[in-house]
Amino acid sequence: MSLQLVQVNLKAKDDAALGRFWAEALGWDMGSEAPGVTNLEPAGFSWPDPSAVCIDIVAVPDPATVRYRVHLDLATTSDAHHAELVTRLKELGATPADVGQGDVPWTVLADPEGNVFCVLEPREIYRDTGPIAAVVVDCEDPRAMVGFWGEAIDWTVHELTDVYARLRSSKGVGPYLEFIRTYGEPAAWHRFHLDLAPYRREDKAAEVARLQALGATLADVGQDDVPWTVMADPMGNEFCVLG
Repeated sequence: MSLQLVQVNLKAKDDAALGRFWAEALGWDMGSEAPGVTNLEPAGFSWPDPSAVCIDIVAVPDPATVRYRVHLDLATTSDAHHAELVTRLKELGATPADVGQGDVPWTVLADPEGNVFCVLEPREIYRDTGPIAAVVVDCEDPRAMVGFWGEAIDWTVHELTDVYARLRSSKGVGPYLEFIRTYGEPAAWHRFHLDLAPYRREDKAAEVARLQALGATLADVGQDDVPWTVMADPMGNEFCVLG
């Protein structure tokens, strides 16, 4: 058994407004499955498919401003594309962000609600990922994270060191999932989290039990009675197993 990484979930003050920014940024379609929820996916996309990790934006009363553990890296194909994309994102409402990155070849921006993301310089490894190059997770121990996530989802480990890990769908398509070692206090509250789904809906309970055996724990974020299960990986990163 295994699970699919199907989307990232982002909390927002205004899901529709933030959804419009990211739909324009990625060139994706925008829809809504319920009030307060905006769904983003590529045009013509048949969910779920590993060729893309979709985005769900959910309105919450007060999304706190904290240091986030998860961010997106956007891909570019040339220096000109990089410059054009940065300019267009700023016109859409993104602003330059300083996270202590120093002199680097990529550009760090924040979306209209302050969520930091990166526009990468052209890199050969990301040429076939689509607009999202990678979903990046800050962590204290990339090897421990791969020990869990490498078993939790059907993704292949492409690179693993003490400071960095990279995984991708076993089908060799879509963005990468990357873990980067960081130091200092972990984020207290997460606006981004990962959503997983079983290949068969009836396998959900068994998958939740399997994740617990791997070291995940059930988490209470005030979700009440919902059809998904909220969990935390061994380093405290929340994620959901969808029903």
